[in-house]
Amino acid sequence: MCPDRVLDRKVFYAGTRILQEGEIGDRAYLIQEGEVEISRKSEVLATIGKGELFGEMALIDDHPRMASARAVTDVSCVVITRDTFREKLAQADPFLRGLLNIFVRNIRNLSS
Repeated sequence: MCPDRVLDRKVFYAGTRILQEGEIGDRAYLIQEGEVEISRKSEVLATIGKGELFGEMALIDDHPRMASARAVTDVSCVVITRDTFREKLAQADPFLRGLLNIFVRNIRNLSS
C-alpha cells in the first residue's frame, strides 16, 4: 500500500443498514462521527460511536458476518478494505496474528 494513499470514507444516513448478518464481509468500518447499532437475530447487542470499529471479524477469518449494523444517526466512517486489512495484518507480529485468530474463533464459538 502506498504510504500517502488516502483512505476511503463513506457516509451512511440514519436508518441505513450498513451490514447484514450472514453476508460475506469484504470491508470493515472505523466510525469518525455518529452512532451505529449492532444487532444479531433482531436483538440489539450494542450501540457504538466515534473511534470504534465494526465489521472486522469477517476480514480476520473469512466467515460470514455474525451481526448486522444500522446507522442510528448519520454516520461518517473510514472504509477498511480486505486488501488494506491484510496488508496491515501481514506486517504484524505472527504471535499477534495468531491471537487475533484465536479471539475471533472464541467469539464465534461463544455466539453459536
